[in-house]
Amino acid sequence: MEHKKVIWITGASTGIGKSLAIKFADEGWIVAASARREKLLQDLSQNNNNIYPFPLDVTDIEKCKSTAKNIIKKLGGIEICVFGTGMHDPKSEKQFNLEKIREIMEVNYFGTMNGINSIYEYFSNKKKGQISIISSVAGYRGLPVAGAYCASKSALISFAESLYFDMKRKNVKVSVICPGFIKTPMTDQNDFPMPMIKSPEFAAEQI
Repeated sequence: MEHKKVIWITGASTGIGKSLAIKFADEGWIVAASARREKLLQDLSQNNNNIYPFPLDVTDIEKCKSTAKNIIKKLGGIEICVFGTGMHDPKSEKQFNLEKIREIMEVNYFGTMNGINSIYEYFSNKKKGQISIISSVAGYRGLPVAGAYCASKSALISFAESLYFDMKRKNVKVSVICPGFIKTPMTDQNDFPMPMIKSPEFAAEQI
């Protein structure tokens, strides 16, 4: 039987991650879908035979490593990883909330680092694969009441640019994805106009 390609997507329970999981599954890929909310992953899996739930809190370093190993063991390998877990809290960012700043960096930046760490050796040894990091256009400019969010996304862009050179020598591709405003539960928190806002399905199609 022909081996179907496998993609691992974090942040797959809602928004862009969910739409991307459905898009790849509909095109015949096997999707390893990760997020903290297991019930949403189970619902996603029940509606598509190509989607397999792998619940995960990306801030847990050891859990990221064990989840990656579990995916490789159960699904036969990984061709592409899309690290898309993210959070934003515009209410807390109206104040200088150091605790929330740390939490946003922990999820958005270090959560992605934990994911990359879990497959770095696998892709390096395989000398094939792709790491895709979902950042944001907000990573290119500081925006009002979004200091921590913009900083975390900016850090992802810079890291991806550096990682690109390191992994190119190992024949592993690295891409960074920077959407604009996409209608998701996260952007639903915003109380300001969002020009040219698009659906998560539109974003998934473009990605």
